[in-house]
Amino acid sequence: MDAKKLEHFRNLLNEQLRANNEQVRDNQRAAADMIANDDGVKDSLDLSMQDHNQELALRLGERESEAVAEIDEALRRIDEGTYGDCERCGKPIPVERLEALPTARYDAACQSQIESRQGAGDISTL
Repeated sequence: MDAKKLEHFRNLLNEQLRANNEQVRDNQRAAADMIANDDGVKDSLDLSMQDHNQELALRLGERESEAVAEIDEALRRIDEGTYGDCERCGKPIPVERLEALPTARYDAACQSQIESRQGAGDISTL
């Protein structure tokens, strides 16, 4: 992949990283606001909603952490010169796939094979 395309994808990934960081800050702000607006009076419905919201916040935090790790990994591949090459077969990943999913580690054929063998929900392979 030429230097101009690599710089394009580096910019895309850095923008995703910035957007993810903004989302984390917004979530933290919202959580702080919920705590600040707590009047201390809770019934069972309030406690249930609070538990649900905390569970949701934890899941979002995990997803955001995974996204940051995937972006960091893609940026590392750019630095090492392996970005855009399938980690399974070594063939170039089509630019269209990278435009849609800049963190892609596999071409579509290998991705499909991995998912069919392991199950799509078992591990993140993008």
